[in-house]
Amino acid sequence: MAIKEDVERGSHGVREEVSVPLLREDNDMADKEDEYSEQTSNKTSLWKVYFSTFVAVCGSFEFGSCAGYSSPTQAAIRNDLSLTLAEYSMFGSILTFGAMIGAITSGKIADFVGRKGAMRTATGFCVGGWLAIYFAQGALVLDFGRLATGYGMGVFSYVVPVFIAEIAPKNLRGALTTVNQLMICTGVSVAFIIGTVLNWRTLALTGLIPCAILLCGLFFIPESPRWLAKIGRKKDFEAALQDLRGKDADISKETAEIRDYIETLERLPKAKMLDLFQRRYLRSVIIGVGLMVFQQFGGINGICFYTSDIFESAGFSATIGTIIYAILQVVITGLNTTVIDRSGRKPLLLVSSTGLVLGCILSGISFYLKDHNLALNAVPILAVTGILVYISAFSAGMGAVPWVIMSEIFPINIKGVAGSLATLVNWFGAWAVSYTFNFLMSWSSCGTFIIYAAINAAAILFVVAVVPETKGKTLEQIQAAINA
Repeated sequence: MAIKEDVERGSHGVREEVSVPLLREDNDMADKEDEYSEQTSNKTSLWKVYFSTFVAVCGSFEFGSCAGYSSPTQAAIRNDLSLTLAEYSMFGSILTFGAMIGAITSGKIADFVGRKGAMRTATGFCVGGWLAIYFAQGALVLDFGRLATGYGMGVFSYVVPVFIAEIAPKNLRGALTTVNQLMICTGVSVAFIIGTVLNWRTLALTGLIPCAILLCGLFFIPESPRWLAKIGRKKDFEAALQDLRGKDADISKETAEIRDYIETLERLPKAKMLDLFQRRYLRSVIIGVGLMVFQQFGGINGICFYTSDIFESAGFSATIGTIIYAILQVVITGLNTTVIDRSGRKPLLLVSSTGLVLGCILSGISFYLKDHNLALNAVPILAVTGILVYISAFSAGMGAVPWVIMSEIFPINIKGVAGSLATLVNWFGAWAVSYTFNFLMSWSSCGTFIIYAAINAAAILFVVAVVPETKGKTLEQIQAAINA
């Protein structure tokens, strides 16, 4: 089967019909499935894929360290530097603005200097940011450091899942990309735990450890083969793919498929932001951006940032609740990596969104009962159950899977621009929800959770109607089917 596309050349309106053998005949597909299965069954031949993933997710751990830093350090920083609440609030929130700037530029950087170059850039900003925080004697330098680490977070949030998706075999891609979210959760939890025993300056120095591992590791892993093919480095492309698949693996079919697809895309005009809304790309953009909207506007950052306050408002121990919350988040995200390539992306999203609706409803009921002085003994149990169901459901799918799908669906000629847009929407949503959460809770605690329940219910409909299943397909097959 072939895909026929209209290809525009240059600024002229000349069109030609190009037939691209992206989707093979059924028997050819079966042969390819068998070949890839044979290649990936030998784990020793894929050690470079696993090692490259480990190096890349040090960036994810750094992401989590940046995000988790402000929670355990608030009192100490305010006392040592005599900051007002408004000054510390600026320190906490400026991270998100840095991340939005990083998101806007992440795709361009990754396309210009490569995926490894983008990770080095992000690491440099994080190192500078942590050192600024460590040496800070006032609010200005402190905020500059926080802004720099936020920028690094924004770049990491795009380039790490994209790099992993581009190096991994299709039957491991989901699991390995999900490790990104697992390491973010782990970084947040570690920062929270060790922040209770280390002073805030020493905690800032611990953020340099994943940076050091990442910078050293990048010298020993290959660049993304698909990026090398895109910029025309043919020999480097084949060498990188051979290195990732094992020296004895037959990469001829995979090489040909990647090269054919990229050669076709390269005939298209260079993508700009407005080009994303052309008919050929619109569905992939709707899927990628839509999932980011539902991931954030379903309430995760408001609930995550104010977990302690929610537990206290419901009359439950904030310390115990937060510890259980952190452990559940890491454990369930870890389990998710083992099932995503067997169960598929779409079922996980549906189960996750359903659990989010249930968690919001339980929490909403608990606050309704409290506001009306009904069954007060049940309020703490319902609130804790609702929040724990919520975070369990989020970790089971909606936390990681949107990033996995985002890394899979965009053709490489628009991946930089489209990925930046999706990441920017994600960070804007994170800021908007965390900023409005307290205002909504002041208006109506019950109503806040009902609003989030309604958004998560809409996410179920979106997944059913719009999101495709990408399990077991090459990136080229996924993109050809979506953008046909």
